[in-house]
Amino acid sequence: MSTEIAELLTQAGPFLTGALGAYGTAVLTRAEDAAADATANTGRRLLQRVWRRGDAAERAELEEAVADAETDLASATAALRLHLRAALHEDAELRSEITDLIAGQTASAITITALGERSIAAHTIGTAITGDGHHTGS
Repeated sequence: MSTEIAELLTQAGPFLTGALGAYGTAVLTRAEDAAADATANTGRRLLQRVWRRGDAAERAELEEAVADAETDLASATAALRLHLRAALHEDAELRSEITDLIAGQTASAITITALGERSIAAHTIGTAITGDGHHTGS
């Protein structure tokens, strides 16, 4: 299980950073903004789920880590990862929710990039023939 949580934390990292950068301390209470970056919205939903499940002390700790993001984003993200790790260890249902949330985001966030002269890129390629002087037999 600890390998699963470590992988989940690695996947959650960009979402946490995106949410903190976009929303700051409002990340825990802000409603989804259709115009906001999908990464930031996913991070916001992730943090709100953790925040809602916590008791008063856990919520206060999470709020403090989020507030710290305004002065030190890297340290705040690290603190949030630790908080998230503890929450995931304690709550299998939360672990499932976060896994589904991240899986849904990464499945819909396909980025295709082609770099270099005459390079090609596509989500799915059946046959691709490139280069000078290649004949296809016709």
